[in-house]
Amino acid sequence: MNRREFVKFVAVGAAALLGDEQAEARSKAAGKPNIILIMADDLGYGDVGCYGSKTIKTSNIDALAKGGMKFTDYHSNCPVCSPTRAALLTGRYQQRAGIEGVVYAKGPTRQTGLALEETTFAEVLKSRGYATGIFGKWHLGYNVEFNPARQGFDEFRGYVSGNVDFHSHIDGAGFDDWWKNLEKVPEEGYCTDLITKHGVDFIERHKDEPFCLYLPHEAPHSPYQGRNDPPERLPGGKKGRKAKGDEITRAYKEMVEVMDEGIGRIVETVKRLGMERKTFIFFCSDNGATRNGSNGALSGHKGSLWEGGHRVPAVAYWPGRIRPGTTTDQTVLGMDLYATMVSIAGAKLSAGLKLDGVDLLPMLVENKKLPDRTLFWRYRKEKVIRKGPWKLLVQDKKVGLYNLDEDLGEKKNLAVAKPGTVKALEDELAAWEQEVSTGVELRA
Repeated sequence: MNRREFVKFVAVGAAALLGDEQAEARSKAAGKPNIILIMADDLGYGDVGCYGSKTIKTSNIDALAKGGMKFTDYHSNCPVCSPTRAALLTGRYQQRAGIEGVVYAKGPTRQTGLALEETTFAEVLKSRGYATGIFGKWHLGYNVEFNPARQGFDEFRGYVSGNVDFHSHIDGAGFDDWWKNLEKVPEEGYCTDLITKHGVDFIERHKDEPFCLYLPHEAPHSPYQGRNDPPERLPGGKKGRKAKGDEITRAYKEMVEVMDEGIGRIVETVKRLGMERKTFIFFCSDNGATRNGSNGALSGHKGSLWEGGHRVPAVAYWPGRIRPGTTTDQTVLGMDLYATMVSIAGAKLSAGLKLDGVDLLPMLVENKKLPDRTLFWRYRKEKVIRKGPWKLLVQDKKVGLYNLDEDLGEKKNLAVAKPGTVKALEDELAAWEQEVSTGVELRA
């Protein structure tokens, strides 16, 4: 046997062993609940019917809230895309993964992404026998080495950039960006509809085994395009017509409603296959709305650490487990979903894996109170510490202290009136910054 034959023999043997291990894991996972995580992109607190929108129709999201639990104090870990996704995928503050800013299509960050050393929720669930799929937006690395197919997902159809043209699937740097696992494979269709189509297909193909389906939508992120609008980004770097003024308002509304229609198709598929009572569905947004959307009565918008930048709509649905029509005001972060999904799957984390997020399952199914904890945000020159009702917002040299129980719109700055509270929160914030950044090299 020569060297090439030996290497091939070893590779084939390793693949067979891995296949046997996965088959055994899937056998043990039989009967476990399914998990569907749906995330909108730049959807604001006031953009959903059950959160007060009078202009955008979201009957399917509203139905999930009516049949499950609506969150009034749910937050993304950051007011922009990539860091929020890093926290969601790893169950830890995004700073620990070195992803504190956006992984841009242009510039040096295009060469970086979520390190393969990080353990994603998909990797944990896959190791426990779950079929794992992601259809939609990744935004944690453009190079193939960071592809979700190398981060625990069995199947990936979608795009790796921050946004693509909904029709041509060209990213902000002019590159085609539609993938099938580790290869670019063009596919015609409106981005939102394709995400739904692949989600439905995944559910139908895995109806007899537990699965984790992650559907990170592009809607209603720019470019603002409805189903029948022309593409803005054309091959060869050419530019099409860009929506302006009232066209943006019209397209934004349609984008949310088409996504909601797709969510309805996902839920209908689960029901049709008789899987509703063994399927946990969670819907949220990755950050607050831009100025083109609505954050309701909240101050600020995407990119800021005012509440409008990171307090977002969220709904949990699980018939037979979550009591219908419930609302929770407990404070929850996106990174909590990792521990929650692992708990739902009945899995255990390796001893060396420490999460910042907490398991929400007792709260979801038994309405138990979450443990008291202090929460933190940091983005660019803004920092936040949240402790109970108190929020300290530091913007470069400006400091604001707000009691969110009494002042959700953050209109009354109490920093001057309560210097002791400010000092105590500043000290905690500084300690967290030191702890979370030790030994970490920022990638973005």
